[in-house]
Amino acid sequence: MEDRLNVKMMTSCAIMAAIMCVVCPLSIPIGPIPLSLINLVVYFSVYILGTKGALWSYLIYVLLGAFGLPVFSGFSGGLAKLTGPTGGFIIGFFITIAISGVLFNLVPKRIPVHILILIVTSAIAYAFGVIWFMILMKSELIPALSTCVFPFIPGDLLKIVIAAFVAPKISNRIKVASR
Repeated sequence: MEDRLNVKMMTSCAIMAAIMCVVCPLSIPIGPIPLSLINLVVYFSVYILGTKGALWSYLIYVLLGAFGLPVFSGFSGGLAKLTGPTGGFIIGFFITIAISGVLFNLVPKRIPVHILILIVTSAIAYAFGVIWFMILMKSELIPALSTCVFPFIPGDLLKIVIAAFVAPKISNRIKVASR
């Protein structure tokens, strides 16, 4: 039985990583930090796979991109993307997954609570991204926030709300279907 669960989890992680690879390259370049759907898929992965599965699927996605497959925004890949202006965000999403996954298990399963968790953990990813951007681009805080955060807040809030409402329903349907 344990092997079956491991195979099921590995398959689920691979499928989620594949979804990331298909959806995330589709982005809108609005400066050095593009508008993409990676955070939406990351939020969904936490709901659907749990913390461990979401971390594994995201790691697979990042490794595929690091090895040069064009899975990052704008159909790019390679280590340059990880060390470029968006590298801090890529790293920050590992923290988003870890913290939101743990908190989802500790708090009541209420949409407003989950929205707050996703806002806070997204702010942590923003912090990693902004600090990375400031160091790399030799930028001051306000210009970095104007480039890396402010333009993305409305869309990211929408993604958070969508994930909080839709992802639990998808997760429940998957659990029922896989029994």
